Amino acid sequence: MLENPHVTQATPQPAAVIRLTIPRAEIREVMGPGHAELMAAVTAQGVGPAGPWYSHHFRMDPEVFDFEIGMPVTAPVAPTGRVTAGELPAVRVARTVYCGSYERLGEAWGEFEAWIKGAGHATAPNLWEIYAKGPESTDDPAEFRTELNWPLIG
Repeated sequence: MLENPHVTQATPQPAAVIRLTIPRAEIREVMGPGHAELMAAVTAQGVGPAGPWYSHHFRMDPEVFDFEIGMPVTAPVAPTGRVTAGELPAVRVARTVYCGSYERLGEAWGEFEAWIKGAGHATAPNLWEIYAKGPESTDDPAEFRTELNWPLIG
């Protein structure tokens, strides 16, 4: 279920990130360890987390995910291991919140894309998901909340 899709201006968000390029089928194996690695780095450096973690996908390819896992921070993170400094961009985006299990995120993106195109907008090749509420805070996938953001062109 999508909540109130709308267009808004995203503000820049400094972050600690891990950049990954992996086969699509490996996404479930890398997200948990990546999140743990980010949490350890920002906690050890005393710079976060300053909000919920996210994944920022740079291009849409059916076979390969080129993306970064990120965590907002209050100050720049010093590089450590795979963790480097990054930022979610200040850009005009279509935004909504999807409520439900991660298994249905693909369907949610499809519904969201239909809304965007139906409203006459063109999308950039990148997008991001912010995991506002997930398995770290509830055992019920119906309560998961994922913010979907898709930058707009023009």
